[in-house]
Amino acid sequence: MTYAIQELVIRDVAPVDTEEITDLVAAAMRDGPVARWLHPDPGVRRRQGHGYFGIFVEHAVRYGEVYATADADTGRLSGVALWFPLTSLIPPPADYDVRMKEVAGSAFDRVRELDAALDARHPLEPHHYLAILAVRPDQQNRGIGSALLDRHHSRLDRAGLPAYLEANDPRNRDLYLRHGYACTSVIQLPDGPPLWTMWRAPMI
Repeated sequence: MTYAIQELVIRDVAPVDTEEITDLVAAAMRDGPVARWLHPDPGVRRRQGHGYFGIFVEHAVRYGEVYATADADTGRLSGVALWFPLTSLIPPPADYDVRMKEVAGSAFDRVRELDAALDARHPLEPHHYLAILAVRPDQQNRGIGSALLDRHHSRLDRAGLPAYLEANDPRNRDLYLRHGYACTSVIQLPDGPPLWTMWRAPMI
């Protein structure tokens, strides 16, 4: 399935190339505020980022909805959105603690702190959860993130469903505000960056 927005084509990813998606997500997010809080050393983040993000990508491929857009010239993925339809129960990633301990190393305790903080604020009302929105660094500021958001929001609006996410920096927060989200609370990580919890009511 494809969905044209401006000059971009957003597609459901099928068949899914988990490795390519993980590479994109790791490249886009490994130097973000939360990643730096988990692992201050950039070399460690580069080595361990693929394994860390791979857990969530695999889970989204199995239980979520994955959208992507690719560069027209190279065919390489330029942006990806990972959504979870939390209108019914979804199990946690398989062997999560064991796998996370292997890939997170010395950051495992901070990963557990992060998970606990996110779980404590996550709403119980049925909704779709945007777990990851990632755009390749050399493709940012071209409207790719907005196009990916619009792709799924149009479905949610037709279905009358809300959306939820956590923004990890002010720039991302402002992007989501422009797309109809409202800040509901701020999570302050211990000695770390703030995270903004954000909710979008369906626009009918």
